[in-house]
Amino acid sequence: MPAYHSTFLSESDTSNRTVGNMVLLPFKTKFRGPSYPTEQEYDIVEEVLDLFRANSFFKNFEIKGPADRVLIYGILFVSECLSKLNKTVGLKEATRILNNISLESFALPGDIGFPLSSMYLPPANKNEAELLRGYLQQLRQELSDRLLKRIYVASDVPSKYWLAFSKRRFMNKSL
Repeated sequence: MPAYHSTFLSESDTSNRTVGNMVLLPFKTKFRGPSYPTEQEYDIVEEVLDLFRANSFFKNFEIKGPADRVLIYGILFVSECLSKLNKTVGLKEATRILNNISLESFALPGDIGFPLSSMYLPPANKNEAELLRGYLQQLRQELSDRLLKRIYVASDVPSKYWLAFSKRRFMNKSL
């Protein structure tokens, strides 16, 4: 059974800006950044959260376009977020932990510490690097915010169905 790919592959070719070989897809957000908001209910952030559990079982992933690279980065970030949480963490503490993770410094494609350097092209110049950093920061913030809403649905206790995936490693990689 093949892995699930992004439904935004067709959109990534025409209307959106590309930095390196990663497309900057719009998504609904309340955080500041270079991504322009969209009115669509289903965006790349929802897709990452929907496909995370299914794709986390795969060790290989064929990249079919720039939108798949955004999907891969998002899945690896969600995996990192889940690895920092456990059964005893309440909503308030989890919010603090995930906000710190999403705001901490991270490596970009082309940097020494970036784990997926073979799949991502580095930005062409410093302006593109800053644009990509801002986009990924905004994506990380929105992913952590929506992830919290899915994990802590009814109570102050995280969902065991999400925490069960904290030890899975998509493509044997981690951010």
